[in-house]
Amino acid sequence: MAKTTKVSATHESSGLIVHISGLLPSLSPAEQRVARLVVADPADAARRTITDLATAAETSEATVIRFCRSVGMEGYPQLRIRLAAEAARRVEPPDARVVGGDIPPGADLAQIIATISFNDARAVEETAEQLDPAVCEQVVDAINSAGRVDIYGAAASGFVASDFQQKLHRIGRTAFAWPDVHLALTSAALLGKGDVAMGISHSGTTSDVIEVLQQARARGATTVALTNFPRSPITEVADFVLTTAARETTYRSGAMASRLAQLTVVDCLFVGVAARNRTKARRALEVTAEAVQTHRVGAARRSR
Repeated sequence: MAKTTKVSATHESSGLIVHISGLLPSLSPAEQRVARLVVADPADAARRTITDLATAAETSEATVIRFCRSVGMEGYPQLRIRLAAEAARRVEPPDARVVGGDIPPGADLAQIIATISFNDARAVEETAEQLDPAVCEQVVDAINSAGRVDIYGAAASGFVASDFQQKLHRIGRTAFAWPDVHLALTSAALLGKGDVAMGISHSGTTSDVIEVLQQARARGATTVALTNFPRSPITEVADFVLTTAARETTYRSGAMASRLAQLTVVDCLFVGVAARNRTKARRALEVTAEAVQTHRVGAARRSR
């Protein structure tokens, strides 16, 4: 029987803009236009009346009110207050031309470097801010007691899956990463109660990963989803949902920002598991480091 337990990954202290960005794909087209204005410039949106905001978004006041409710606000006055507070605490980029992460036509390399570095750093910071420690704790518990951990991801997310598998393997945990969907499905079919299946998908809409998690869940495994969007389809087949806060923009689908955000979550889980088994994990890391030491240039010279 499929499990029905669902644990929300929304952290109450997370920023409103991060929250709205994560919900954007689940909003109606008209609400998305409102959301994009709000995300692009919270301070400007906070100064606008509901009529001004509706006009700028080419929609109605009723749609703005629906948008407020969709993102958890009681009404427009509450949204304006939250946006003003959000704008006050936002850290401005060091280069005034760095806005929203987009690379404009004609941008020089200095601007490209400033934009990418600022937004990559912000993705890590905002991911950490909105990550729910309680949910992370439950996922660490599940991994720590699991007979085996299978990790699934496609394309860029597949690299993150491999990284997590390698980390767990180095501290003696039985873990596998399956980049091929056929191999992933066969592995998921062999999972059972006490095992963990983790699917990584920035968009949360990658059908291969969703199908594999669905298979693992049907077999009784505990399922974990790591995605940027808390209402995406992958969350429907997950017992635990962890979210990132990366924004992909021009030229940057599957960008480094999303991978860095995912790796941040993966590192938190890895260290959490290692901390539960501190002595064993430290010894395993030492043994594995020693095993490859002779393959480092200069190692033989240093050992004399």
